[in-house]
Amino acid sequence: MKVKFGASLLSWITPNWTPEAGKYAIEKTTEAGFDLIEILLPASMEFNSKEVKQQLKDNNLDVVCSLNLPKEAHIAFYPDVAEKLIKKAIDKTSEIETDFLGGVLHGGIGVFSGNPLTENEAEIIVEVWSKVADYAQEKGVNIGIEPINRYESYVCNTAENVLDLIKKTDKNNLFLHLDTFHMNIEENNFYDPIILAGKKLKHVHITESHRGMLGEGTVNWEELFKALIETNFEGNLVLENFSSSISGMQQMVSLWQKSPYDAEELALESLKFLKKYV
Repeated sequence: MKVKFGASLLSWITPNWTPEAGKYAIEKTTEAGFDLIEILLPASMEFNSKEVKQQLKDNNLDVVCSLNLPKEAHIAFYPDVAEKLIKKAIDKTSEIETDFLGGVLHGGIGVFSGNPLTENEAEIIVEVWSKVADYAQEKGVNIGIEPINRYESYVCNTAENVLDLIKKTDKNNLFLHLDTFHMNIEENNFYDPIILAGKKLKHVHITESHRGMLGEGTVNWEELFKALIETNFEGNLVLENFSSSISGMQQMVSLWQKSPYDAEELALESLKFLKKYV
């Protein structure tokens, strides 16, 4: 396995990007001993790439980007809006000189049609993905698409959902981005989806079933790492657990229970936990 350990921006701050908050998150990620930070790009794209690139350089920290489509960029309803936004995110990713953009790129979080995904909606998504994949190819960017649970989306809930749509695009720079929190709800286990994906899996959000300390919930870590080792996973394992000690986090991610750990404890102990497996 060839793995880089990362921390999400959300490990330190709420998703409301500001230059000061971003700098703080970059510095904390370095101090905690991670290899990289995942920067969740703001939908506004108000993000000074040059400044951020310098901060990363100053801290000797690698980076990947992610984007979660907002409701107003739900691909099946607003394909043109979604395409433009994803292309802007690809630009920002390229500008800070990294080659990976992940995230919820199949539909707006919290948008529902009231029915399962239709064939027509799937065709629209495949068309938009094909266009953004071509654009990303020119910029040297790979795209990872993250399935999320049924309470947040009806579009892609499982690894198989994403892989099926990627296959229809016939593009080789589209990949799968998994998240153990969502897998714990939607998948039958933590082994089969990784085996199914094989080399199409590039990025994993590592988080416990309750978004807290790794090893204290119901995620089957042995099963997960068995599959990652068997497929000789090459990519990023990015911590995305949340602490209520961060102002505004409870409201942002529906973290209604008070966390027993502050953000720093959560990050440091979770990284230690991960390193036992790799």
